[in-house]
Amino acid sequence: MKKGVSFWVTVAFMALVSSLASAFDPSPLQDTCVAIAEPENAVFVNGKFCKNPNLTKAEDFFYSGLDKPGNISNPVGSAVTPVNVEQIPGLNTLGISAVRIDYAPYGQNPPHTHPRATEILTVLEGTLLVGFVTSNPENRLFTKVLNKGDVFVFPIGLIHFQFNIGHTNAVAIAGLSSQNPGVITIANAVFGSDPAIDPDVLSRAFQLDKNVVKNLQSRFWYDNN
Repeated sequence: MKKGVSFWVTVAFMALVSSLASAFDPSPLQDTCVAIAEPENAVFVNGKFCKNPNLTKAEDFFYSGLDKPGNISNPVGSAVTPVNVEQIPGLNTLGISAVRIDYAPYGQNPPHTHPRATEILTVLEGTLLVGFVTSNPENRLFTKVLNKGDVFVFPIGLIHFQFNIGHTNAVAIAGLSSQNPGVITIANAVFGSDPAIDPDVLSRAFQLDKNVVKNLQSRFWYDNN
């Protein structure tokens, strides 16, 4: 009887581990799997076309320019410079990417989520107010003021933000646990969707006057990514 129970516990545990693993980027089955747009001279691995390893070169794993600040002269006062599989094809199947974020004084990286990645952020210059909100029903806010050299983690899928509370520009670098983490900026998605969400839906959801909703939908929602 104990052996039978132990067997099913093991099966249940392995099923749980497998389900968790499948929720993230797949593990590589070979040393490299450089993404390639056309299947010519490619092999099919992990559901993606990969460049023939014999044709892979150092440039497939290289990006230059993360030392250059982004353009922060925009409505939100920030700019995100991504370094994911689109910039470095060699990141394909490796489950990691990075971004540089520049902030104007009192600029912000507005509330957003990464549906496929946890983020770990390091402040290089300036002072940032950061935070994330847990899921329903608690919607608990975790927030912290970060200075140069401080590190903060935003769990996968949770709404989070960064706000430059200093009088000078700020810079941060973040690593993300996906080759393509994705980003959903809350205000842009809700009020700037194409086509627009029915104002009656948003009026009830946000408990706002319908005309206020229409005004919000008529605005230009800047994308800093």
